[in-house]
Amino acid sequence: MEIPLKIGIVCYPTIGGSGIVATQLGLLFAKAGHEVHFISYERPVRLNSGLPGLHFHPVVVNEYSLFKYPDYTLPLSVRILEVCEEFGLDVLHVHYAVPHATAALLARLMLGGRRQPAIVTTLHGTDTNLLGQDPHYRPIIKHSIEDSNGVTTVSDSLRQQTIETFRIRKPIEVIHNFFERSEPARSRQSVRQALGLGDEDILLLHMSNLRPVKRVGDILKAVPLLRNRGRVKLLVLAGSDFTPFQADVNSLGLGDKVIVREESNNPDAWCNACDIGIYASTQESFGLGILETLMYGKPVVATRVGGIPEVVRDGETGILVPQEQPEALAEAVDRLIDNPEIRSAMGAAARTDASRRFDPATVRDHYLRYYRSCMDDAPSQGTIK
Repeated sequence: MEIPLKIGIVCYPTIGGSGIVATQLGLLFAKAGHEVHFISYERPVRLNSGLPGLHFHPVVVNEYSLFKYPDYTLPLSVRILEVCEEFGLDVLHVHYAVPHATAALLARLMLGGRRQPAIVTTLHGTDTNLLGQDPHYRPIIKHSIEDSNGVTTVSDSLRQQTIETFRIRKPIEVIHNFFERSEPARSRQSVRQALGLGDEDILLLHMSNLRPVKRVGDILKAVPLLRNRGRVKLLVLAGSDFTPFQADVNSLGLGDKVIVREESNNPDAWCNACDIGIYASTQESFGLGILETLMYGKPVVATRVGGIPEVVRDGETGILVPQEQPEALAEAVDRLIDNPEIRSAMGAAARTDASRRFDPATVRDHYLRYYRSCMDDAPSQGTIK
């Protein structure tokens, strides 16, 4: 039997794919008997378990008049150092190169000749697709990636983009995201009744942090184009403020068609109650919301970009369309509404396929094997004094 690991996880605590995956991964490790230490400025939103071996270490960020802007990287690096010194971590799994891998590398420098954890950096997309395009950030991101003991991406698409953007020669491991489905606390019927839906009504679901790349406006524009718009309502599980889109809702006459909820922290009941998922991103490294929708047996209409084709099997578990074409979204949704047999078959295939390919235990074990390989490759650093 392999010796349990002491694993540090550095992530953003807010709603978003990277923080959700990091938190769920830590919970899986703790359930398997490993010691897990979360390090962030706030407790991650889904870190609500009292499992033994699960710890949270807050980062204190002070504001000083000397600094025009508050700094997070330096206090984070000091907190990482403190946790490493106190608990003797074997692995630091950091989600995002900047600022998390950068801070981990600083902590490693401060540890000096004392025992150092292997640093594993997972890229979720922002490092490559957004910050990687900025010449003021590109060198530090490249350095943080290349100086990590191991690097993973959540899709093969992101792996290729990262290699091209930073001219990386370091091997990059692809480990897809996962989702652990749970039984909804409320029944499909009760949720739909609460939303004022009849048996013949179709509920479209979109859940995201509503960033510009999610193209929520395209989804709103697609609703009036539906032939079946009289039967349709759109539920938006918003990970941020929906107010900027309210003008579009009003101008498109969708006041009675769009329902907004800020409960994306617990999507199970909503996914179970919907009929079709709809996503219109222009960039998507993986699409955790898409996977969650598929896991509950609902077909997805989404754009054919980034890592989405690695999650949705076009024509089998959903329909992929070109980006920035609301009419294509509407046509695909109408096809599924007009053909309930196809919609049902795709939904069943979606649940089976997603459960098989993105199984939590499989992903957990993949990470653990990768951690140990990075530990084996890292130079021996002695023991903590």
